[in-house]
Amino acid sequence: MLNAFSRLTAQHVFGVRALAGSIALVAQVLLLTVSVSASDLPGSKDHPLLGRYEGSTIVYYKASGYDEYALLQAPHDYMALLDRNAVHDRSGPEWWKAQGRLTRIRYEIPAGRSSLEVLRNHEAALKTKGFEMLFNCADRACFSGALSDAYLLGQQIDTDNHDTSLYSGHARYVLAKVDGPAGAVYASILVGEDKDRVTAFIAVLETKSMEGDRIRVMDASTMQQAIQAKGNVSVYGIHFDFDKDHLRPESKPTLDEIAKLLASSAQLRLEVVGHTDNRGGHEYNLDLSRRRAANVVAALVRDYAIGPDRLTASGAGATSPVASNDNDDGRARNRRVELISR
Repeated sequence: MLNAFSRLTAQHVFGVRALAGSIALVAQVLLLTVSVSASDLPGSKDHPLLGRYEGSTIVYYKASGYDEYALLQAPHDYMALLDRNAVHDRSGPEWWKAQGRLTRIRYEIPAGRSSLEVLRNHEAALKTKGFEMLFNCADRACFSGALSDAYLLGQQIDTDNHDTSLYSGHARYVLAKVDGPAGAVYASILVGEDKDRVTAFIAVLETKSMEGDRIRVMDASTMQQAIQAKGNVSVYGIHFDFDKDHLRPESKPTLDEIAKLLASSAQLRLEVVGHTDNRGGHEYNLDLSRRRAANVVAALVRDYAIGPDRLTASGAGATSPVASNDNDDGRARNRRVELISR
């Protein structure tokens, strides 16, 4: 047994070690700041919950008040997706899909830093703010199934970055969550390393309810006028679960109006065409848009007793955009259901 002096000495040693650990943690967190740089992309800023690694520069920035996003939450089989030409498919359980305020930022890290150092600093800072670490991985441990190269993780997560070499040395990733007053906040951090270059890509999704009543439901009369004038009409009041073909309940008012349109014009025959934005592969988007259109037709037949011979379903995927896919507003306009007189 330890005598009194030994116990005191041991307590002192453990206390010093604990204090040293705390100081090290604080030192790590101090390397993350909320700041600005003269070299930052114009109009960009740090996310207040995450900050930036000291001395970093923002080279990419995109924020939207409400969007949908998929976050990696488990190792995934990239090669299986590649085999079926669906590398942008996010429907598997490895991805956490949610909607809310979305912020995406890419930073260039100062020279001489490693991807491990940058990620550990971010993890320490997240923990001090109450975040729970949900998933972390590095390099090939981020994949299941056949082995995949680290740069593919950057290709899948940092999707607007065309320089995949940034992740060819190391790719380190963490997903964290904290419950806030307005809802859960998810933060993913991907840090890539290539020789002397280190890059950090941050995505923050603040789940919240969408601001409703922003778009008036198009009524049957307006649909009819558009079809008479040009033979088709684009409808935006039909909503689906993220990356799925399941109709959401808030689609009912628009389905009601389509049913009224068909009831008022007994000779009218419609082709229901699904459209997507350009996120995802060509074949994947075509299939998703076809399934969504088919479910609109099925709902009209099942719930409104519309004759099945009056409706057909097809999908155009992202082949017929009506706006730019380079921004959130444009992509939202491209995600639509089109009614074509036939």
